[in-house]
Amino acid sequence: MTRIPRFHLAIPVDDLAAATRFYGDVLACERGRSSDLWIDWNLRGHQLVTHLAPAAPRAANPVDGHDVPVPHFGLLLTVPEFHALAERLRTADTAFVIEPYLRFAGRPGEQWTMFLTDPAGNALEFKAFAEDADVFATSV
Repeated sequence: MTRIPRFHLAIPVDDLAAATRFYGDVLACERGRSSDLWIDWNLRGHQLVTHLAPAAPRAANPVDGHDVPVPHFGLLLTVPEFHALAERLRTADTAFVIEPYLRFAGRPGEQWTMFLTDPAGNALEFKAFAEDADVFATSV
């Protein structure tokens, strides 16, 4: 049996209740094990752990005329999943760092992308490629 690769990511949060509302309610992640200092989340099959800790300083790099937050993490979705999540985030009055938009239209690597932050300021990117094979395309 081939195992699908999964990632584990631990991030700092300054309020576990706010993290619970965001990851549990807004992003609809299933809650796993927890303590008074951390919570495991099932982020579409990946283990995301929110640890009660001070946040690290943030920076940004210019990409396509946008200030892309660094560091950031996120997921690759299908195009329908991307648009459904964007609507879910809008319904929850989520403030986007970069509104959902289409990059590289009609070219290799065509993708929808959006950036937002969780309540602790951790930056997340969600994107969807028109063609899965273009995820690692080298020419755009």
